[in-house]
Amino acid sequence: MKFRLHIAKFLSPPLILVGGFLLIISIGTILLMLPISNRSGEHLAFIDALFTATSAACVTGLVVVDVGTTFNLFGQIVIMVLMQLGGLGFMTIATLFALVLGKRISLKDRLLLKEAINADSMEGIVRIIRKVLIFSFTIEGVAAVILALRWAAEMPLGQAAYYGIFHSVSLFNNGGFDLFGNSFQYYTGDLLFNLTASVLVISGGLGFVVLNDLFEFHKRRRLSLQSKLVLSVSGALIGIGALVVFIFEFTNGHTLASLSWPEKIYASIFQSVSTRSSGTSSIDITEMRQATQFFFILLMFIGASPGSTGGGIKTTTFLIMIGAVYAMIRGNKDIVFFRSRVPKELLMRALTIIMVSLIIFMIVVMLLLTTEDAPFLPLMFEAASAIGTVGLSVGVTHELTDIGKLIICFTMFVGRIGPLTIAYALRPRKEKKLYRHPEGRIIIG
Repeated sequence: MKFRLHIAKFLSPPLILVGGFLLIISIGTILLMLPISNRSGEHLAFIDALFTATSAACVTGLVVVDVGTTFNLFGQIVIMVLMQLGGLGFMTIATLFALVLGKRISLKDRLLLKEAINADSMEGIVRIIRKVLIFSFTIEGVAAVILALRWAAEMPLGQAAYYGIFHSVSLFNNGGFDLFGNSFQYYTGDLLFNLTASVLVISGGLGFVVLNDLFEFHKRRRLSLQSKLVLSVSGALIGIGALVVFIFEFTNGHTLASLSWPEKIYASIFQSVSTRSSGTSSIDITEMRQATQFFFILLMFIGASPGSTGGGIKTTTFLIMIGAVYAMIRGNKDIVFFRSRVPKELLMRALTIIMVSLIIFMIVVMLLLTTEDAPFLPLMFEAASAIGTVGLSVGVTHELTDIGKLIICFTMFVGRIGPLTIAYALRPRKEKKLYRHPEGRIIIG
């Protein structure tokens, strides 16, 4: 008996992905509104429940209420499950249940899985999903044990274990939620925590295809072009980000100046890693210099890698545009990475993603400037954090109006699903044209 998710034939994979996330957010909103989810025993306001559920399912981390003091154990578990579903994707989790039950995966479902993890083909897609699930839960489990042992010295063992599980899921899925109230600023100089958290965030942000490639490296002894590009640009962005934080905040008495040299290094690296999509912090973001905050906006807009738990325009999209600029300046017709030529179709796709994301970003900033009473840079930072599904804030999230919260909810949703996926889901069926228009000449530059 074949495993099917009751997918109607007229529904395209992008439309199913959009509908699936909307369903997850809706269920999460209802659960978080219930009195059994809140410490006060009262209903949470609909807009606050919707905002929290959207932020968790879209693995962003922006919050309008404090998670640790507002939600009880049940509510926090709901948030943790939403982060896991949002990070790995509901199709990936559905495949897990199908594999456990011994069901077969249909061709339609394989096509949907390919779309969900941004794989380039359906070949071996179920095998990749199986390995990704094993790899993901293993990383989360090991990290949860390490964090639990670390926190066992500060809190009861049961609470330490729960904190380890919650924050392991949050960090690996780039969720950005924490139970401490001030993110991880208590552990700025803690090497064990910084190392564990950074590994979790980086692993979740590399992308499932890259994780599978690394998992099988001992057999193949080589990496795919995708993995080479993702690892190269991710390493470069983390290094540059850490250097910028270190240089610009070195003399800032509210951030790095009062820290020891090891703490300065830990904080710079962790903040660079976190800014890419995790949304956690070990120093006070609100006290950073505006130059650093603006640079963070650029990093958040780029985001994580394709098929990962993070958002943004994605590292490979950014790298292809850099490659295009370099090729144009050098007078080359082709974009080449590691002796491989990038197809023109990918360049058009990358340009489309950047332009659509940039237009949405600018519209969101303009709307927030209209509806909110806050300075330009903090609102711009908030918009970048939402569309990159990062979760960092410079203090305006709690002050958003209801309209502002709805705007950010929409932005987080677009950032997690991807503007192209939503566009593909809403567009009418494509009709093949039997003709091409004549080529025209336009002067640019």
